[in-house]
Amino acid sequence: MAWNEPGGNRNDKDPWGNNSGNNKGGNNQGPPDLDEALKQMMNKINGIFGSGKGNSGGTGSGSSPGLGGIFAIGFVLLLAFLVFKSIYTIDEQQRGVVLQLGKYNRTLDPGLQFVIPLFEKVIPVNVTNVRNAEIREEMLTQDENIVEVELNVQYTVSDPVAFALRVEDPERSLQHAAESALRHEVGSTNLSPIMTAGRAVLAEDTRTRLQNFMDAYQTGINVSVVNIKGARAPSAVQSAFDDVQKAILDKERYVNEAEAYANSVVPEARGKAQRMLSEANAYKEQVVSKAEGESDRFEKLLVEYKKAPKVTRERLYLDAISSVYANSTKVMVDVEGGNNMMYLPLDKLMSNNTSASSREVASGDVSQITDQVIEEIRSRNTRSTRETR
Repeated sequence: MAWNEPGGNRNDKDPWGNNSGNNKGGNNQGPPDLDEALKQMMNKINGIFGSGKGNSGGTGSGSSPGLGGIFAIGFVLLLAFLVFKSIYTIDEQQRGVVLQLGKYNRTLDPGLQFVIPLFEKVIPVNVTNVRNAEIREEMLTQDENIVEVELNVQYTVSDPVAFALRVEDPERSLQHAAESALRHEVGSTNLSPIMTAGRAVLAEDTRTRLQNFMDAYQTGINVSVVNIKGARAPSAVQSAFDDVQKAILDKERYVNEAEAYANSVVPEARGKAQRMLSEANAYKEQVVSKAEGESDRFEKLLVEYKKAPKVTRERLYLDAISSVYANSTKVMVDVEGGNNMMYLPLDKLMSNNTSASSREVASGDVSQITDQVIEEIRSRNTRSTRETR
């Protein structure tokens, strides 16, 4: 049963420490006055510190709080403030660098940590965030050309103690070091690689040099990526520079076209030359072999000629006439006792005789004509022999 409900125990104390039986008439069921409760609390605190008397009569009257009570309240508030300030929360992305009386003491990991207020100071450092630095400057190249380079540096904090304590302003130091590294690399490179395909090499060399600077300065910075966002000529000479770049590109295009043409023509010419050499060698072998065969044939024929000169001579003549007739389509024959020469169109005779029987007849006529020619030759030879005798 609650202390202020009807029928409750009157001897119980209310939450403010008052005896409910001391109320006049015993029918006051509401909470006591707030001023009265505050006075009772101050009396108790004064009693603890010996600075005043408590309210013993319970009549609602008491002495006002003294100087000891004010000190007590101040002490309690100070104690609560110190407890509140001693609990420090470190985020998961951060590390806490603790300075004790201005000197480095320790590094706090993520989570709830305890620090001594007023004596220790915590410097939170974000070690996972990727930070960016932008640089845009006009620089002189190795071949004495001016180029405007735009650089982007991405970095993280690898050592929170060095980042917070070693250098007064590490990010500003990074800016100056990045500019110095870029100037060194650009000053060691010609303009053409910077404007074309050499940007990746330039960015990597700049990153390496910049990281060496950061390590030497003990800034606790890790340079992860360096990007060359742009490289262009100054705006005052941009048009002339564009013309030069266009001429360079045209030159490269012409060179590539010439090399492509050479690559297509040279192998073809070499193939033709090789084919001509092969044909010449084959013709040489053919002529030599034919000459050797003719020589062997002549030697064998000479042996037979010595045995029967007349027969061999006639045979050679007939073979020569046959080879001539075989390659000729028109034959003129002078027959003894005739007034006119006889013309034989062998091509038309052969074309008109398409059947087998016709071909046999034609071949018979040719054979007859051949015999007549041979007889005429023999008679002429006989007549000339007689005249010689």
